[in-house]
Amino acid sequence: MNLLYESIWATLLFIWVMIVVYPITKNLYKYMRRKGISHIKAVYYNRKVIHILAGGLVSLTVPFLFETPLLPAILAGVLAIATYMPHRRNKLMDWFQTEDNIYEVHFCIMWGVVITLSWLIFHNWWYGVIPIVFMAFGDGVTGIVRNMLYNRRTKAWIGNLAMALVTIPVGYFVLGPLGGLAGLIASIVEHFEIKPFIDDNITVPLISFLLLLIGLPYS
Repeated sequence: MNLLYESIWATLLFIWVMIVVYPITKNLYKYMRRKGISHIKAVYYNRKVIHILAGGLVSLTVPFLFETPLLPAILAGVLAIATYMPHRRNKLMDWFQTEDNIYEVHFCIMWGVVITLSWLIFHNWWYGVIPIVFMAFGDGVTGIVRNMLYNRRTKAWIGNLAMALVTIPVGYFVLGPLGGLAGLIASIVEHFEIKPFIDDNITVPLISFLLLLIGLPYS
């Protein structure tokens, strides 16, 4: 697979992310507001939709489309800048961004870091993809469940239970018992954060990855 081929796929994936961020979630936000859903609930629903449809689905394509982390890392960097600049310029994409944090930027950065490290250390994409999947799909489900039950952003444990129901079987199916353990730890770690600097977008993929790194020789 040559660089030109990978560049085409990276461009298509970038376009897909833009489709998710703009027509899909922007219109979804308008629809939810018309249905009487509060602004903040609509924003957090959209963040989880982006987690799943952009971060999650794109990560699953990496092992099949790319031979090195060069273009995935560039893609993550571009998206990190693209999500950070509205905060810098005070022109938020207010259908999914909020003034009080830049957690979506953290997600883009950690996506690139963990995916890159999985290739550099293991030469196996799945050790990076699975921690990202924990965050994208697991935390996505967590946020949706909490959003349905509460009218504010909360770290209620019911969300962590929902996350565990996703991350444990996914981790076990792909990486065996060690992956299942990583899924369990990820679902617990998600509950804790140090505002505004360290949130679950950092801790979940990073700690999951480190657990896989430390535990692999013993598995």
